[in-house]
Order: sequence, then C-alpha cells, then structure tokens
Amino acid sequence: MAGHHASQQDVDIDLGGLFGAIWRNRRRVLLATVACAGIAFAAASLVKPTYRSEARLIIETREPAFTTGADQAQGRDQPPFDEPGIASQVQLLRSADLIKQVARNMKLYELEEFDPTAKPSALSDLLVLLGAGKDPLDLEPEERVLKEFNEKLRVYQVERSRVIAIEFSSRDPRLAAEIPNEMAKVYMSLQSGAKLDTNSEATRWLEPEIANLREKVREAEQKVAEYRGQSDLLPTGENATFAVRQLGDISAELARVRGERANAEARAASVRAVLEAGGAPDTLTDVVGSQMIQRLKESEAQVQAQIADLSTSLLEEHPRLKGLRSQLAGVRQQIKAETQKILGSLANEAKTATLRETQLIEQLAALKADTARAGEDEVGLKALEREAAAQRQLLETYLARYREAMSRQDGSAAPADARVISAAVEPTEAAFPKVLPITIVGGVAGFALSAIAVLLAELFSGRALKPVGATVPAAAPAARRKEENEDPDPPVAVVPAFEPEPQAVDAAGRERETPFAAASLLAGIPSPVPEPSQAHASLLGSAEDVDEEADFSVAAVARYVEDNGVPVAIAVSPSGDRGSTVTVMLARRIAQAGRRTLLIDLTGSACPTRLMARADNLPGITELLVGEAAFGDIIHGDRLSDAHIIPRGNGDIRRAMRGIDRLSMVIDAFADAYDTVIVECGPADVSGVRRLTRERDTDIILCLPGSQEDEIVELIGAFGDAGYSEIVLMTGEGGLPSPGRAAA
Repeated sequence: MAGHHASQQDVDIDLGGLFGAIWRNRRRVLLATVACAGIAFAAASLVKPTYRSEARLIIETREPAFTTGADQAQGRDQPPFDEPGIASQVQLLRSADLIKQVARNMKLYELEEFDPTAKPSALSDLLVLLGAGKDPLDLEPEERVLKEFNEKLRVYQVERSRVIAIEFSSRDPRLAAEIPNEMAKVYMSLQSGAKLDTNSEATRWLEPEIANLREKVREAEQKVAEYRGQSDLLPTGENATFAVRQLGDISAELARVRGERANAEARAASVRAVLEAGGAPDTLTDVVGSQMIQRLKESEAQVQAQIADLSTSLLEEHPRLKGLRSQLAGVRQQIKAETQKILGSLANEAKTATLRETQLIEQLAALKADTARAGEDEVGLKALEREAAAQRQLLETYLARYREAMSRQDGSAAPADARVISAAVEPTEAAFPKVLPITIVGGVAGFALSAIAVLLAELFSGRALKPVGATVPAAAPAARRKEENEDPDPPVAVVPAFEPEPQAVDAAGRERETPFAAASLLAGIPSPVPEPSQAHASLLGSAEDVDEEADFSVAAVARYVEDNGVPVAIAVSPSGDRGSTVTVMLARRIAQAGRRTLLIDLTGSACPTRLMARADNLPGITELLVGEAAFGDIIHGDRLSDAHIIPRGNGDIRRAMRGIDRLSMVIDAFADAYDTVIVECGPADVSGVRRLTRERDTDIILCLPGSQEDEIVELIGAFGDAGYSEIVLMTGEGGLPSPGRAAA
C-alpha cells in the first residue's frame, strides 16, 4: 500500500482557492485599484498636454516637361527610388543642417519650449560657478534647440511605400502643425537647390573642357589630313582612296578591252571562213554594214536590172548585153575586194585590242603594288581617324550637356524629387496625456498588483496547494463528485501516505479487537502516562475573572478563533450529538468570515457528517487511516457553507484506530493548508484527545449544550492537568444556558 500511495506527495495549485483568496480580500484589492486609478488620474491631469501633427511626402523622380523627351531619346531615364534611397531621404530630413534651417526660419530659439536652458535654474548656476557643470549659454542658440527638436521629431517611412511621414510634438498646437510643413518646404528647397548647384557646377566644369576638346579635335583632324597627303591616300568617296579607285578603273578597262579583242577576233574569223568557203559575203553583218559594200550592191542590182530588161529585146550576143555583163562582173569583183578589206580591218582591230590588253595588264600589276603599300599606310590613317572621331563625339556630348545645363539654370527647371501629399493641420486634441486611458491603466495596474500580492501570500503560506491523488484513476474522483454533486476537492497540504498497521493477533492466531465506544472513535484508546502540569487560563480568563454574564456563544468562540488565528481546535462534546451540532455551527460561522475551515468528524455517531455531507456513505477519515482512500477522496464541501468536512467514513474502525497515533500528522498537514482545522471528537476523554495533538498548546473547545456543571468542571480539570492551556467553553447560540462561576 505504501507504494500505491507514493504519488500522494505530489501537489498542485488550487485555482479556486486562489480566486477565493482574492474575493476574501476584495476590499483591499478594491482600495488599491481605486487608489492607483486616482493617482494616475491626478498625475495625468497635472501633466501639460502635448499636441502632435504629421505631414507626408512622396518621393518620386520629377523632371520638367521640356526635358523628359530629350532624356528618353538619349536613354537617360532615371530609375525610381529604392528602399536605400528612401532611407537616405529619411536621414536627410533628420539632418542637423535642415533642422537648423527650420529653427532659423521660425526663430525657435526664442521659445522657451525649445530652449529651456536659456533660463537656467539656481542649481545649474551654482554648478557652473563651482565648475561641476558646463554653462549651456556658451553654445549657440541653434545648438541648444537641436537637442530639444530631435526629441520631439519623428521621421519614418510608411511601410511598403515611397511615402515619408514627418511627425512633430509640441505644447503649442500651432507649432505642431507649422513645423512639419516648414520642414517639408525646406527639404524641397534643399533638393531643388542641390539640383541647381549640380547644374551650375556642370556648366563651370564643361566650359574649359569643351574649349580643350575643340583644340584636340582640330589637331586630330589636321593630323589625318597631313597623313593622307604624305601617304597619297586622297579620298575619292566613301571608304575609298585614289589608289583603290584607280585600280578598280583599270580592272574594268582591262575587262572591256579583253571583250573587244575577243569580239574582233570572232568577227574576223567568221568573215575569213565565209570567204574561204566561197560563200556570199553579203550574209555577214560586218560586210553588210559597210557603206562601200552597200553602194556596190546597189550598182550590181541596177546592172542586173538593165540586163534583165534588155534580154527581152536583144539577143545574147548583143554588144549592149555583153557590156552590161562585163560591168556586172567588175562590180562583183569590187565587192569581193571590199570584203577582203573588211576582213583585214577586223584582223587589225583584234591586234590593236591585244596590244591594249597587254598594256593594261602591265598597269594593273603596278597599281597592285601601289595599293598594297597604301593599305599599310591606311592602318595608321584609320587610327588617326578613330582618335579624331572619338574626340569629336566627346565634344558633341559635352556641347549637348552644356546646353542642357544652361537651360536648367532657372529654379522652375529643377523641381525637387518629392511633393507634399498631406500637409500637417493644427490638432484639436492632445496626443498626451490621455487622461481616461491612463486612469484605466492605473486602476488595472493597482488591481493586478494587489491581486498578485494576495496570490503570492496564498502560495507562500501553502494554503493554495493541494495534493495530487494517485491511488485511484484520474476519472474516478471527478465521476464520483459529479454523481454526488459536490464541490471540487479543496487544496490540502502534503503529508506522507499511511499504511494500515497489521492487525494484532493473539497466540492462537486470532485477531484481537480494539475496544472503542460508539459515541467517539477516541473512546477507550489507552494513552501514555500523563506529564504533571497545571491548568492555565482559558479564553474566558481565570476563575476569578469570569462573570456570570460571560458570552459562551458560537459567535463569541468564532470571534476568538478569528482574532487569534487558531490553526487547530479540538472540540469535545460531552453531551454527544447536541454538542457536535454546535461544533458544525461554529465551523460554518468561521467559514462565513472568510477563513478556510475544515471539520474532521471523529464521532462515533457521525453527526457532523449527516449535517454537512451532501451524500451518504462518503469516504472519510477511517478509509484514510486504513489506506483505502487518498486525501483528495475524503475531503468534501459543506452543503450549506464554504466549509469543508472529512466524514467519519465507512472503513473498519478497529483497523483505523490502530493508526490513531499518526492522525496527529494528518491534522498538522491539514493545518498547513487551511486557516482553521476543527476536530470534532464527540464525548471523548483526555487520554484520547492527547493522542491527536503533539503540543499541549492546542485549543480545546468544550461544547456544553446538555452537559451538567459537575461534568464540565471535571473535564476542565482533567484537560488542565493534562497540560492544555487554552480551554474554551461554548454553549451554542442564544437561549442556551451558560455555565456558572463554579463551572468556569
């Protein structure tokens, strides 16, 4: 069983108990909340209000309309601002030069808000005289303003955009709006001025550079001309020189001459072939085209016509016909001779073309040698031309930039790369302090701090701890509580689990019964030898001081327990259930006062259990002592109050009473978790009560309803002799008889 209950030493925090502690101390928590809220309200009301306003700029590339087309034509489009560019503009807005310019424009150094050191206090003057501090007036007014200005200024980039916000705080709402607008104005002026300065610097730098480039271009072009003349590389057209052009002309002429020669040779060969074959030469083009041949052909035709005409009237032997025939033969002979002349002319033409071809070939060979030499010289010429072209292009670029820079000398031609999209307006409400939110936060802080203090007090005192039972399944206690409709288990202190002692057996092996009385579980329990002692004063004082009208009511005893913080009280009821009923009333009265109260039922009749428990047959103290239940299973809530009860239980009483000596450890453990633990013993004697307490200063409450005076006096004497110094008498609610002086 010891191993079965080993986990009972684990503890957990009782959240319900923690919140219950806050509720019991609700007055203190409420007072702390109201006090903190009042302090916060007073502090917020005394603080001078601060106003805040904001202006916004969008960063974008801005160029005048007359330059946009030129920039695009030259491929000089400026890229938009990236994240580092926007961050750089934010730093520019926070720069000291810009802030000083704003301070000068608005004369902020004349305002006490921005120059509090202008009127130093007596302490600061004393420190300056003693040399322990530096005189703030030694600094320039702008330097003194700079620190205060930066503390009130906030410049940031709006997330995922090219917008920059300028936020400023001031006690004057007018300044809170004017300063961001002035900063935007100065910023754009500086941006525009920077562009103008850039253009001015560009013109000043370009002027001497352009003059120098002009001289260089002139020298480079002069070198090109001189080199051409020296190398005989005179240009005759695009990418051509005189030698190259001449070589091309001769090549073309040579081709033409070769064609003419071939043509002449072919024509001569055809004429020669016709003549050798005896054919008619008038079929040849060159022969037919000759004027002489044409006239001879006409004469031949006329003679043939005359012969044909006379043949009709004259005989063949007529002299006239003979003469015409002889004339026809002569004409034909002339045609043949003329054809021979044409053939000779064609042959001469072919020879002339051959000679011309030979001459052209010789000239071509000479020009090729000259062209090769000119190609080598042309390499140097091209180098000079490239140098001259580069210098000329650079000069043209500088001239274009110079003209552009000169055209942007006007301020309107160089706008800033930013524009205002939201101007700051004069605020109507103070940004700080917000009286209502600060008051609410102060109240919440007071509530939280006071609640934390109460919770820490509960945790450190151990009252907010409860054991974690491990002897039954986790779902069993919850299911049992649901069935019994009882409150959650209250927190208890950690105590070691107890194993039931083995039953005593006699020599025959039979179990010996432990004697007990039905009226109290403690009846008949033998006690150790009592130590001699004297009875001390009780709650009501010594016998001499007790008045017949003393208050022995439940309310008086409850006040005594509350005022003295009694942790453990042993209630003895000589009259039985009537006294136990009064004990139940006492436990409920103490619980109503806000104290965590536990009542342990050790009566034989289980009267407190019947009055407080919400169900019958609940596990109680006897099950704990015999090891059949865990701590979390035996603690139950009172059905009529916030008190808790440990029932008598249904375990074997004989076995439970064998572990009665360890019951004092259980009571001490519960005393660490509860403010007050009341042990109702019923009509128990002193010997049984002594087994429950380790110390003699435990309070003994004698419940007197229904008891005789002699019995009461005897009990008081017995407890006094046993060494108990605090003996409290309780008669019940009003109307019950009070013990007399003798009984007290």
